[in-house]
Amino acid sequence: MTAREVGSRAWPEKADLVVVGGGTAGIVAAKTAAGFGIGVVLIERERTGGDCLWTGCVPSKALIAAASAAATARSAHHLGVDVGEMRVDFPRVMAHVRRSIERIAPVDSPEALTAAGVTVVHGDAVFTAADTVTVDSRPIQFLQAVITTGARPTVPAIAGLDSVDYLNSDTLWDLASLPQRLLVIGAGNIGCEMAQAFARLGSEVTLVGRAETVLPREDESASSVLAAALGADGVTVLTSTEVVDIDSRCARTDSGSTIEFDRVLVATGRTPRTESLGLDVAGVAVDERGYVVADDHLATTNPRIWAAGDLTGHPQFTHTAGMHGSLAASNAVLGLPRKVDATGTPRVTFTDPEIASAGIDVRTARRIPGLRLQTLEHGEIDRAVTEGRTDGFTTLVLDGKHRIVGACVVGPRAGETMGELVLAVKHGMRTRDLAGATHPYPTYNDGPWNAAIADVRAQLNSPVLARATKTVAKIRSAWVRRRFDS
Repeated sequence: MTAREVGSRAWPEKADLVVVGGGTAGIVAAKTAAGFGIGVVLIERERTGGDCLWTGCVPSKALIAAASAAATARSAHHLGVDVGEMRVDFPRVMAHVRRSIERIAPVDSPEALTAAGVTVVHGDAVFTAADTVTVDSRPIQFLQAVITTGARPTVPAIAGLDSVDYLNSDTLWDLASLPQRLLVIGAGNIGCEMAQAFARLGSEVTLVGRAETVLPREDESASSVLAAALGADGVTVLTSTEVVDIDSRCARTDSGSTIEFDRVLVATGRTPRTESLGLDVAGVAVDERGYVVADDHLATTNPRIWAAGDLTGHPQFTHTAGMHGSLAASNAVLGLPRKVDATGTPRVTFTDPEIASAGIDVRTARRIPGLRLQTLEHGEIDRAVTEGRTDGFTTLVLDGKHRIVGACVVGPRAGETMGELVLAVKHGMRTRDLAGATHPYPTYNDGPWNAAIADVRAQLNSPVLARATKTVAKIRSAWVRRRFDS
């Protein structure tokens, strides 16, 4: 890597690998490549850490934790515990959110990247040739590059929205006071999480979604449980509804109804950040939605340039971005032929109850011949009974050989429960494998375990196996009698 001095810092003129974007995918890609001993430059226009740290996973889960504490306090009387008057101090809640970010931020900081051997450059990156990226009019020539600029909140086409000081997942964290009336447009995972959280903190929340159910990607068996939970927390849920016109205090729907609000949160999806990177100049193709066209190796249409994370059109999760970053950097630097392995990729909606899925989801499985569902209601899980949380369920998606090819868990800590099911899906485990592993009791992991046991018992009770088992048992009994009678 060569450099020239610009001001008081060394500005690289050439690099073995340039990473454009300092979110999860970019950080993992840069650290991975630097670990191979090559010259790596990471370009970030704002702050390293990306959406996950600053506006996504970390702040939202910190807010959800506070909301959960409020809900627990309100419902403790069901367990015989009276806590008296419960009060939410919203500025202190937001202070907790900021402290959570501050505690985690050093891991993704420029200092941490520098310590790992990465040169961090701040500025707007634009590709000006197939092998060159320019930052603030200063070119950096590269042998390889990885694009990891992520995605931004989508702005829906709603009449009047431009004149409204609306919130999205980026700007939500600037709130200084709790909205008395909050309208949430979009009933996907972000919309549902935030609708429930703000309702639990004391807002009067209306959630509007265009699909027939909340969380339309999930099976109705899961979304119906969540819809009931949202209603119990005081959220007004309007599905099959679209906001068509809005002003500073009132939204009108396609049914002609009106919704008054103090603040509105728009959570209608995310759009890839690719429009101002000069990708056409670099020979990197994008599709009609703006996603970078990348193959299974994460290679783009420019053989020097790779893509990773949210802008690839793959599931937009932090864990996916991290895996992408590692794979893209390894393939670029070492010439490996590694492919994206989406087998068992999990997703979790961090509502209460949580909804977690992996592998072939339940809704898809219902349409595929040869697959079947093994469901255990959480009324049969002793831990759920002791906590009064029996409204969830565990469903295993099984193929004809009783292999676990997918799963859905609805209930407290479903995301943690999903861990072993991801492993089961990835490695083609059968229900007998899961059933044969001793699980700690009582836990919510009894859900997958007992569902697997139920499937194994069903196999043993099949006519053929039942006859074989009875025959073996009779032979064994006769042998034992002869042995001890002689």
